[in-house]
Amino acid sequence: MVKIGEGIEVREELIKKACNIAMEAHNLSPEKPYIYKKINGSTDVVIAFAGTLSFDSWYSNTSFGETEINTTLFPSLRSVGTDEVAKVNEAFARRFQDILDKSSLKNEVEKAMSKGRQVVFAGHSSGGAIAILAALWCLECCRTRPEGDMLVHLYCMTFGSPLVGNKIWSHALRRENWARYFIHFVMKYDIVPRMMLAPLSSIQELLQAISPFINPKSQYSQRDAVARSRNALNFFMTVMRNASSVASYAACNLKGCTNLLLETVSNIVQLSPYIPFGTYIFCTGNRKLVVVENPDAVLQLLFYSSQLSSEAEAAVVVARSLNDHLLYTNEMQDSLEMQDVIHLNNLTDIPLSSNVDPSDEVASMNSALKDLGLSTRARLCLRAAGEWEKQKKKNEEKIEQNKRSITDALSKIQEYQTKCDIRKVGYYDAFKIHNTDDDFNANVKRHELAGIWNEIIEMLKRYELPDSFEGQKDWIELGTQFRRQVEPLDIANYYRHLKNEDSGPYLIRGRPKRYRFTQRWLEHFDKVHAGARSESCFWAEVEELRNKPFAQVQDKILSLETDANGWIQSSLLGDDVFFPESTYTKWWKTLPPQHKQTSWVSRKITP
Repeated sequence: MVKIGEGIEVREELIKKACNIAMEAHNLSPEKPYIYKKINGSTDVVIAFAGTLSFDSWYSNTSFGETEINTTLFPSLRSVGTDEVAKVNEAFARRFQDILDKSSLKNEVEKAMSKGRQVVFAGHSSGGAIAILAALWCLECCRTRPEGDMLVHLYCMTFGSPLVGNKIWSHALRRENWARYFIHFVMKYDIVPRMMLAPLSSIQELLQAISPFINPKSQYSQRDAVARSRNALNFFMTVMRNASSVASYAACNLKGCTNLLLETVSNIVQLSPYIPFGTYIFCTGNRKLVVVENPDAVLQLLFYSSQLSSEAEAAVVVARSLNDHLLYTNEMQDSLEMQDVIHLNNLTDIPLSSNVDPSDEVASMNSALKDLGLSTRARLCLRAAGEWEKQKKKNEEKIEQNKRSITDALSKIQEYQTKCDIRKVGYYDAFKIHNTDDDFNANVKRHELAGIWNEIIEMLKRYELPDSFEGQKDWIELGTQFRRQVEPLDIANYYRHLKNEDSGPYLIRGRPKRYRFTQRWLEHFDKVHAGARSESCFWAEVEELRNKPFAQVQDKILSLETDANGWIQSSLLGDDVFFPESTYTKWWKTLPPQHKQTSWVSRKITP
């Protein structure tokens, strides 16, 4: 067994089989875009997708060929906090959609999964990109199944695959805990996994010229002339020059660089949006495997592991940048048998010097880093990636310390609500009138909670917390409790100060991000609430409707009453809504008699 990540082990034989079948898929005809094979002696099924070198299968017309992903097919690939949709390579996405629509892939996957088989999606070159999308589609399907049927038996293994998605993509997969299912093998000099770091305009002609040299079916792929090809050299240098820009910009951000010049340059120079995700396994060329899970570290390695140590080395490296793309079968055979696997889990412990005592505990790590040709600068960048990961965890620990303050403040708000109920004045209306010490104290707690949650939301927007934070059930529940208890007070405050007259309706102009985010947070992980109107905004809707002629808003009133009925039955709204002096009761009594006679609310409000 090869230990790939925390708690994940994969059989060497399965990796070899997946690689062999992925390479075999290149021989398929255009009518059959993938191979479906059952592995003898196991319950495993490998579905390997064919790669293609036709230009329109790699790039669309934008600089880097990216577009927003289809959220109907991939609803999880978005930022929960900002609601920003992930970007994907448009050509790859279009090709996968075509396969899904026109082949029997869907039926074959569903049949295998229903039988409890472990499905391995695999692909070499651009076939790896399609395998990634297929695996994600399968994970999305598993997510929508009943809770008792949520077992996931799949892996995605790619060999020399290009990058597919952007930062939101990488973030979403780590949030959903899906990144662990993706294993990407990369040869030290293989240029294809780095290709998407260069804009289309810089490599379009060169890609067409060198494509025969990275085509497994081409008779020219192994010729010595490749090393002397000017096109190959120009292609390699162009890709690596762009990779340098991306890696340098990312490293500056990791190190906390605040130089305004950095922001200016990023606005002028268009950088690739693509970011690695999942577990990367770098093949050093000396039968060692280096396993990296940190996406920031992987991005640095994609650049630094392909560096020239001297100009004299250029011809050899350029040749290998093409030839390595075709050698994964042999590499898997040799490296997996050696079982020399190095895990870069503690990036901050990476030695900066290549000269360490052979008896040192980091000697084996250092040997692998030397095989990858990592300079001191490269090692510093890897350390920076590790430090940033540690800082995110420290930020999370700081936020965790606020949990007690949040729960204590919410308890005080609950006590305030109970006192108001005893007085038969709903806490919304009491806070809006605001003439007692209890109202003042509740306002203090409202401000205290707003400060804590604003800090959390800003950290999430800047990706300063671990990606997994958004998926933590206890925080989702706490955020929902906070929104339901405290937002009515914010609404009361908004309309008490007549802010609607200056700024407009609360829901359009006044609703703070802390409530928008916590609502989307719940909706993302609890599909029952997805797209529904928020019960915590009930009073904001009442305030807007009650100041408009009935004829203009009759349908909206009926809709609100329908939703309110469900919220009351679910105990998301209390009976304080129907207290004699509540804003809602007073307004409802002014509605036309014919409406009141047919409304369920008439059973709650005394005429």
